[in-house]
Amino acid sequence: MNIEDYYTEEGEFIFFDRPQSSAFAKNFAGDFNPIHNIDARRFCVPGDLLFSVILHKYGLAEFMRFRFINMVDSHVRLGSSVSDGQITMCDTSGKEFMVVERSGQETRNVEITRLLVAAYVQFSGQTFPYLLVDLMRRTGLMINRARPLVFYKSMELKLDTLDVSDIRLQFVDSTMEPDGKKADVSLNFTILDGEKPIGNGAKKMVLGGLREFSQEEVSLLVSDYQEIKNTHVKAE
Repeated sequence: MNIEDYYTEEGEFIFFDRPQSSAFAKNFAGDFNPIHNIDARRFCVPGDLLFSVILHKYGLAEFMRFRFINMVDSHVRLGSSVSDGQITMCDTSGKEFMVVERSGQETRNVEITRLLVAAYVQFSGQTFPYLLVDLMRRTGLMINRARPLVFYKSMELKLDTLDVSDIRLQFVDSTMEPDGKKADVSLNFTILDGEKPIGNGAKKMVLGGLREFSQEEVSLLVSDYQEIKNTHVKAE
């Protein structure tokens, strides 16, 4: 994958048009969330694409925390400012969209960065239906099928070393903390170099429109998702 195929530079700013963002989500990340559809009314650039661009442009650090502050639409031009231990992505008016904290040793090794991006995006693509459906079943709560609302809050990773050759992520567990109609969700993982654990991390999201779990509704929700995926595959 060439990450530069999925964003456009315009002077000191970058932006993501809908075809680029949707292609990244579907073709690389295996993410068929309707908010990444080209014709989505409430369109959003995939958080994994923003994560990938940051690593491509600034490299990897032993500790990184990505906070997604506002949803990025296709009309948003983003610039980056770098200070000690922090990267901030803002639009042309100074509105913040993402803040990245980083510390420890750093590397600009393209191959290591590529391995981590591929491993994380592959793991992240399992979020729905595989990981979230199981979590919703266990907690007895689910999102609204008519208006499914799932969005990135943050992700973080901690590495013991940057001297790696074969990165993969292994799911550990998931948690949900309900608060009224919303809930904070954490998908926790171990980072491996081959079979050796070298770190850990978590993908954190917010679920909206929570309601009592219904197997029938969840089955229809998964069916809706699968239909979007099948339509895309046929179009290819």
